[in-house]
Amino acid sequence: MPRRPSHYVPGLPYHIVQLGNNRKACFIEPENYQLYLALWQEASARYGVAVHAYCLMTNHVHFLATPERAASISETMKVVGSRYAQYINRKYQRTGVD
Repeated sequence: MPRRPSHYVPGLPYHIVQLGNNRKACFIEPENYQLYLALWQEASARYGVAVHAYCLMTNHVHFLATPERAASISETMKVVGSRYAQYINRKYQRTGVD
């Protein structure tokens, strides 16, 4: 079942939570955390998301962020999630299915 679309109001802060696939570990080595944060920094600047705080756990992440536009958070999450998944799949020879 697809998740329902998120609607964000520009200028209001949001608590964003993203879980790992099947609640498995998202981050395997310290460099994984560093790359994920670098992706967030790049995408949030590009799409207009002010990040106030974050917490990266082993199998999920939390962000407190304010979008400049209604689509800012969705665009940021899409780019970060896609690029990070490609990185993990390539680095650890995964297919993304499991």
